[in-house]
Amino acid sequence: MKIARINDSKFKETYALVSEDGKRLVTRHEIQEQTGIPVPPSIKDFMFKGWLAEVAGAKDKLHFSHKVDGAELLVPIPNPPKIICLAFNYYDHARDAGLTPSDEPVIFMKPRTALNKPFSDVICPAFVTRLDYEAELAVVIGKDTKHVSEEEALDSVFGYMILHDVSARDIQFKDKQFTRGKGIDTFAPCGPWITTKDEVPDPQNLHITTKVNNETRQDSSSSNMVLSIKRIISALSRTMTLEPGDIISTGTPAGVAMSMKEPRYLKNGDIVEISIEKLGTIKHKIVFK
Repeated sequence: MKIARINDSKFKETYALVSEDGKRLVTRHEIQEQTGIPVPPSIKDFMFKGWLAEVAGAKDKLHFSHKVDGAELLVPIPNPPKIICLAFNYYDHARDAGLTPSDEPVIFMKPRTALNKPFSDVICPAFVTRLDYEAELAVVIGKDTKHVSEEEALDSVFGYMILHDVSARDIQFKDKQFTRGKGIDTFAPCGPWITTKDEVPDPQNLHITTKVNNETRQDSSSSNMVLSIKRIISALSRTMTLEPGDIISTGTPAGVAMSMKEPRYLKNGDIVEISIEKLGTIKHKIVFK
């Protein structure tokens, strides 16, 4: 199933289930009315405390009566406990950067304030001179996880979504670490919704594309990851407890601006569109202020 947070004039902020084709939705209030299941106001409770499974059993009663285009899609999960991002986790990206991939996750954290809606502008400070794009497959954790084996790691996954790891390379290279250059407000557009893991039987075989002003810049697959999702989760769980709602962004493939012979960084007014197979598309304008 696909779960979205939405905001519109009729329902204000709430959550909804999205149809299989991604075009229509049914709101929380309608889910309750149509199924008789007293679903909770909190999307986190709905996702992580068993309510979604109960509604899934009554899915044939749902009427997806609203157009997705008629609602504002919000960040799919509010206030995640952690946003963990991987660096150089694609063979082609590491190769283009002249690096040898690590056999352990190389991570950095993004603050929650970097999260951005899937179709809202990315607001970049005017002092940034080298703004780059990074399309990433993000994992949403569904339960407390500590010391999990690779074989059982995917049991901890609730679902998947797109995350754009926007990166100010000039700050990143100056600092020689990633947090400030990747943690600026609005630098993590994500969504458009969370797709539950049952709809993604093989997360290691998803087509990933990034277009800038309709020109394809990234065209790859999650099959090119150095560390698989199950290995990432297992390794991280040995050092930190993963919690329901944690976001793990699994790295970006080749094609970023900094790896070009003549880098073509993002400019004011550029439109970035990222699509991942089975997960949908996010799209936003770059605005320098």
